Amino acid sequence: MTVIDQAAAPPPATMPLTAHLAELRNRILWSVLAIAVGGSVGFAFGEQIITLLRAALPSDVRLIQIELGDGFSIRLQISFVVGVILAMPVILWHLWRFIAPGLTAGEQRAILPWIPMALVFFAIGVAVAYIVLPYAALFLLQFVPEAVDRTINIRSYFEFMSSLFLAFGILMEYPILLVALSRVGIITSERLRRSRGIALLGLFAFSAIVTPGGDFVSPGILTVVLFLLYEGTTLFIRRTGR
Repeated sequence: MTVIDQAAAPPPATMPLTAHLAELRNRILWSVLAIAVGGSVGFAFGEQIITLLRAALPSDVRLIQIELGDGFSIRLQISFVVGVILAMPVILWHLWRFIAPGLTAGEQRAILPWIPMALVFFAIGVAVAYIVLPYAALFLLQFVPEAVDRTINIRSYFEFMSSLFLAFGILMEYPILLVALSRVGIITSERLRRSRGIALLGLFAFSAIVTPGGDFVSPGILTVVLFLLYEGTTLFIRRTGR
């Protein structure tokens, strides 16, 4: 009786490093293009956006322009923030398309439904930042001496605002990361529950670093929101049996 040796199936083809880098470059370019398109909308409506954000300050506070190019710089800042917000669906899509080939089919099915939720969390973060902005401004303004006019450089105000919005929006994405890590078996709800004390301290420290202005309102509210999301994510992961 003869034995027929069957050749082993060849291993799946892997993409070389240069191809990975080329794909990453292309997806970054598409994301930058999406930000540019969204930013053009922000530039076009810059005056209306400035008026809207100016309303977060008390009526007795004056905004002044000091440098000649501050007005143009502010419009660029607004354009960038609006561009990132409007381009977020494109950015998340290209991020997903880049990392998905490295996941198994089961991991892709588990994580894919959470990609749209990342957009929702980002929008929530921006909305919370807009709500926080007046309170953070009031906290900082209360330390202005009575003998000093409450006048703010418009450039510094919009730098503060831009950093606040992006920090809140981006940090709101971390529950998606926790869920993704649980789906691939890296973390569990029990591990998150045991680490909540360290997590709270870390969230506060990180919030204090990324939020601008040096006030206690912004990092305090951000820490509370992030910790509530941490607890909610832990509960969700536990309900899924992980």
